[in-house]
Amino acid sequence: MASLELKGVVKRYGASTVIHGVDLAVEDGEFVVFVGPSGCGKSTLLRMISGLEAVSEGDLLLDGHRVNDISAAQRGLAMVFQSYALYPHMSVYQNMAFGLEAAKLLRLETLLDRRPRQLSGGQRQRVAIGRAIVREPTIFLFDEPLSNLDAELRVQMRTEITALHQRLKTTMIYVTHDQVEAMTMADKIVVLRAGRVEQIGAPLDLYNAPGNRFVAGFIGSPRMNFLTSRVTEVGQDGVRIAVAGSNGSAIIPVRERATEVGHDLTLGIRPEHIELRKGNEGELGLTATIDLLEQLGATSFLYCTLADGTKLTVQVAGQIDRHAGDRVEVWFPSSKAHLFEGTEAELALDRLKHATPDSRA
Repeated sequence: MASLELKGVVKRYGASTVIHGVDLAVEDGEFVVFVGPSGCGKSTLLRMISGLEAVSEGDLLLDGHRVNDISAAQRGLAMVFQSYALYPHMSVYQNMAFGLEAAKLLRLETLLDRRPRQLSGGQRQRVAIGRAIVREPTIFLFDEPLSNLDAELRVQMRTEITALHQRLKTTMIYVTHDQVEAMTMADKIVVLRAGRVEQIGAPLDLYNAPGNRFVAGFIGSPRMNFLTSRVTEVGQDGVRIAVAGSNGSAIIPVRERATEVGHDLTLGIRPEHIELRKGNEGELGLTATIDLLEQLGATSFLYCTLADGTKLTVQVAGQIDRHAGDRVEVWFPSSKAHLFEGTEAELALDRLKHATPDSRA
């Protein structure tokens, strides 16, 4: 096992800076996931850790030793890419180079005589992981290893990788754009945007207490709803806010944020915290029209539009007797709401500012 520390790490390509002063500590045996939209720099950061990309500025330490100028081979890390990188002319046994223990660990014993073309996508990915295991690396690095698999295989493989980490107790760093993978696999999540760290924390900490509007919208599926609101009163327990089109107002706690009457904020509420019922005191009510209803049996999703055109997603348990075109009254407790600086229009400009060429396409 090994620990890893990044101190003010920067990556430049000519005059363009793609990683902006990242600070990060990864403890022995920890499973850390880098997550963020396409072009945020997560794979570049992983390649810098591996030694495949040079560090332009800052320090990269393995077990307290600076390794900026040490080659990838000498760092003792193993990287598993989304492409399996197996030798097609070799059997599974030959690809894994005598990794019989690894083959047993990954349930590949019966496949050792097969060629990669005779394997399923999940089996090929397990062989690639087996090749990494037999090297006995100090840290495993995974660069979107499941992105080429179908949905069912992705679920199976993420479970297998999580179980593997629990058995090996080895430090693992995993890159993905899929926040569901991040939530289900990580001990610690690093949320990246445009080469900068937005927030670091345990999955449920990021889910329950997102540090900003970007993290709130990225972590959670379906994504958090955002409504434009205005401060109507400031008190010791929080601020009273009014939401356009809502029934009444509510007091919402504000943590370490100065605000004043008349200030426009964005209110965030997760779909599962909205209910189809009449509200009580301290709750906010909204009238919405159902655009689309998805009934999955155990869960139903209502995709709605408010009177001002704002979209609203509602998640309810079980099955409901509603249809597209119905008007519904929904409520949510103020204790479940989050407040973020800026209106939706201002935040849309901010998203455009931070977009990469790929994400604008």
